[in-house]
Parts: sequence; structure tokens; C-alpha cells
Amino acid sequence: MSSSLRNAIKRTTHKERSQPADRTRLGLLEKHKDYVLRAKDFHKKEDAIKVLKRKAAERNPDEFYFAMEKKKTRDGVHEERTTEQNKYTEEELKLMKTQDLRYVSLKAQTELKRVQKMKETLHCLGAGIEERKHTIFVDEYSEAKTFKPETYFDTPRELIGRAFNRPKNSQLEDADQLVGVGANEIDYDEEELRKQQERRLKKVAKLNRGAYKMLNEHEERAEQLKSMTVKMALQKEISHGKGVKKKITKKNKDGTVESYFVWKQIRKR
Repeated sequence: MSSSLRNAIKRTTHKERSQPADRTRLGLLEKHKDYVLRAKDFHKKEDAIKVLKRKAAERNPDEFYFAMEKKKTRDGVHEERTTEQNKYTEEELKLMKTQDLRYVSLKAQTELKRVQKMKETLHCLGAGIEERKHTIFVDEYSEAKTFKPETYFDTPRELIGRAFNRPKNSQLEDADQLVGVGANEIDYDEEELRKQQERRLKKVAKLNRGAYKMLNEHEERAEQLKSMTVKMALQKEISHGKGVKKKITKKNKDGTVESYFVWKQIRKR
């Protein structure tokens, strides 16, 4: 008989017997597959115990790992060290906090001096903080209607909006000032001179934006260090303060939460 016909014929399904009625009190009858799972689990634990015994027998008594400082055993049972335990004493922690406060205060003062020096150098020109206005008074209404700022300030119309470094037409016409050589040596084209001046103005504006961006970054850092100094000083006062203190949390009308400490009054004898 071929294999295909053998598989087509229905065979008898052999079923494992259930627990006899008189042994129902003992629970389900263990089947062979249950025994296999229980045997595999038993041998797995047995192999693990053998490995641990071998490691314990071959252990080097002089071995050391940095993780051992945070762990310990109690009655032969390994346990993690709690976060409350610290290898530093209370006095050492107070000293370290004081040194940290001094370091942050020094950095904050250094950053403030750097910001002040940058402001004195830049003079906050063209920083774009607020729009500036320049009011010109005339005698007649007709003069106000025909008023031309480029004529009044003697500068090109493109440079009217500049609040600083606004050259006059006479300065722009000076070829020596634009390219750094004598006007008689080279015959300059007015269009080329104008393009050179535009490129120079764009370069100056780019450098100006970079300088003010750096100033803003230093100001933010100085503000963060100042805020950190205040918080650390408050933490120092709280931790070093003597007596019984109580933390009070109050919710304001605007939804913000405010917390502060109150020390118990001690009557002096």
C-alpha cells in the first residue's frame, strides 16, 4: 500500500485515560506531556545549581568590581543597597553643597561680566529690539509734502532704514574709501562700485546678526546661572537651618503653586 493511501485511511484515535472516579479527590491525572514539562524544568534548575556551585568553588577571593560598593549580603542573601544609604557623612555633604554654590556663583559673575563687556562693544545698535522713529519738523505743509529723506540725510534711499553706519553720498562716491586704492589708478565703473558696497553691507549685517545671537545666548546662560544660584542658596539655608521646620504649599489664584518653609519659634532663656 502506498503512503498516500495509508494516510487516507481513518485510524483509531488513542486517548489517554482520565482520572478514575475513586481518585477524583487527588486532582487531574498527570499525562505524559505534563511529566515532560516538569522533568525539563527540574533538570534546568539542577543544571543552574551545578553552574553556581562550580563558580563558587572556582571563585577568586581577591576579585573586585565597582558594583560591589553598592551591594551587600544579609544572612547569605544578596540584596541591593538602598538609596538612603550614602558613603558620605552629613558634614561632608554640606561642605560639597557649599563648594558647588560658590562655583556656580563664580560662573554667574563671569557670565554677567562677559555680557556687560559685549554690550559695551556692540552698543545695542541694530539689535531689532524696538522700531526707532526719527521725527523731522518743517515750517510749511508744502515742505512736508515734498520732503525727501534721502535728500535731507544725503544718503541713498536703500540705506534710510539703517539706524547706524549710514554713509553719505559723498562717502559712497569716494572710490578710495570703497576699494582701498587711489581713484586715479583704476577707472571704476559706478555699477561695480555699487555692487561692492552692497556686498560689504551684507557682510557687515551678517557679522552683526552673529554677534547679537551670541550676546543673546550669553544672556540666557547668565540668567540660568543666576536662577540656579538662588535655588542652591535657598537649598543651603533649608538644609543648614537649625530647628524644626515645616514646608507649606499654597496655591495662588492664577493656578501657580508656591512653597515655603516656616521654622518653629524657640523661646530664648
